[in-house]
Amino acid sequence: MDQRIIDLYDSFTHGGISRREFLDRLAEIAGSSAAALALLPLLQNDYARAATVAPDDARLAIDTVSYDAAGTKISGYLVRLKAQSKRPAVIVIHENRGLNPHIKDIARRIAIEGFLALAVDMLSPLGGTPSDEDKGREMIGSLNADETAHRIAAAVPFLAHHPESTGKVGAVGFCWGGGMVNRLAVLSPDLKAAVAYYGVQPPAAQVPKIQAALLLHYAGLDQRVNAGIAAYEQALKAAHKHFTIYIYPNVNHAFNNDTSSRYDKAAAALAWSRTIAFLKEELGAPPT
Repeated sequence: MDQRIIDLYDSFTHGGISRREFLDRLAEIAGSSAAALALLPLLQNDYARAATVAPDDARLAIDTVSYDAAGTKISGYLVRLKAQSKRPAVIVIHENRGLNPHIKDIARRIAIEGFLALAVDMLSPLGGTPSDEDKGREMIGSLNADETAHRIAAAVPFLAHHPESTGKVGAVGFCWGGGMVNRLAVLSPDLKAAVAYYGVQPPAAQVPKIQAALLLHYAGLDQRVNAGIAAYEQALKAAHKHFTIYIYPNVNHAFNNDTSSRYDKAAAALAWSRTIAFLKEELGAPPT
């Protein structure tokens, strides 16, 4: 697909332009409004493909749970293997559409690896994630980012003290959730490992507060997010933090999302293998 279209869609999905402006500019590139409307379904996520691990996989125990975040109830999708055992725990933080089928699938993939996975729904205070992803983006845009980050941070002690947890907690986030992983690493000294996929970086002045080991995945074509890499890397080095940065060439923002037109199978597979290896190293290998 024309890179101009992908960049335009990225700008729209991250609030850079309105839907009307997006469609007008898409029509200019495509040649007509009819052609633009024909392209739209190809750009939107196809959640019918979001089942790398089936929701009814017999190996898994799945529950809807909630935890308290300073008086606010946050719900989540808790997944683990049925075999009773204490496991390292991982918070899964969604993109800017909320807790959708793709993110639930990510939680199941992490659980299959032996972890206790909690995919949080940060739209819980607004009634939960809607089925309409455009509405979900609007709702995410209305959240107070600092308040939301503190609400995510409350999941760390919730998982650390969960009866099926070893007490060690990490986090993985994508897009908006990747940025929240970086915020969480600043806020929570008890977080042991943080994996951010194409996430916006925190201010350099906050980096000394980070205690978690960091694994930072970036897409080579993602100019918007990548503009902050150099300053973040410099601050991490200056503060002597434990971090690894990978930039995957010639792929777009959201390359890990296999329900998206921007998905890149090779980059996603490599990043995922690195993610699981990192979590096992930093949190301890889960029971098999």
